[in-house]
Amino acid sequence: MGMLEGKVALITGGSRGQGRAHAITCAREGADVVIIDTLEQIGSVAYPMAQQADFDETVRQVEALDRRIVAVNGDVRKQADLDGAVAQGLAEFGRIDILIANAGIFSLAPSHELSEEAWDDMIAVNLTGVWKSAKAVLPHMMEAGGGSIVMTSSINGLEPGENYAHYCSAKFGVVGLMKTLALEYAKHGIRVNAVHPGAILTPMTSWQGAWDMMSGKPAGEGTEADMLEAGYSFHALKGAGFLEPQRIADAALWLNSELAARVTGISVPVDAGHLLQPGYNPAPVK
Repeated sequence: MGMLEGKVALITGGSRGQGRAHAITCAREGADVVIIDTLEQIGSVAYPMAQQADFDETVRQVEALDRRIVAVNGDVRKQADLDGAVAQGLAEFGRIDILIANAGIFSLAPSHELSEEAWDDMIAVNLTGVWKSAKAVLPHMMEAGGGSIVMTSSINGLEPGENYAHYCSAKFGVVGLMKTLALEYAKHGIRVNAVHPGAILTPMTSWQGAWDMMSGKPAGEGTEADMLEAGYSFHALKGAGFLEPQRIADAALWLNSELAARVTGISVPVDAGHLLQPGYNPAPVK
């Protein structure tokens, strides 16, 4: 029997990257799955958003595990889209036990050069979208007498990062939201926690701007290979370069399972020891 047998999980940003890892992990552990993701490009984001092929592949992998899945094209900035995804999940499965508020975007600019569009998009997706996702599931969880919500923050919800003040602000905000909802809904048996990924290899983290940032090279000169090499200095643990999305899915699995039945209101860094380092790792062991 899986750790989530008989449960239903709603995963935002669920078509690829960390979201797909969450969907497959939940399915492997016995849960049926609802995913919501957008196919529309967000103007301030430099890398491509999800494609229909991403949805199709996640559906294929979940169904290959003999679990059911509802895939919804929707935007976490729109409450109606999230409410609709919850309604479809309830109509298909009769319950939603778990929310993994995973959807997120990333962009880069010095604070004085950030456009209002970039700031507004970041806060709308990475913070307001998390609140709207929780808002969509909370009434049902309250009626059911319990549930588990895992919010994806970031290491940059615990420490600053140069040239992405908007991202850090959103991710720090997720921590405050998590702790407040954990307190507010504890009386309903609803647990709320956050995971804080370190450097994870996904479409959100592997594009030209991220390659340049991690490699320290001038704009346009960094490569993915440079970024992956720099990942070893970002982390402290032996052999830990850029981490697999599965590492975050494993942490969320624990938080959503009975193993964490009395755990609420906490931040769980999955960072291969990054936060232990006073600066950077000058001699990474590969």
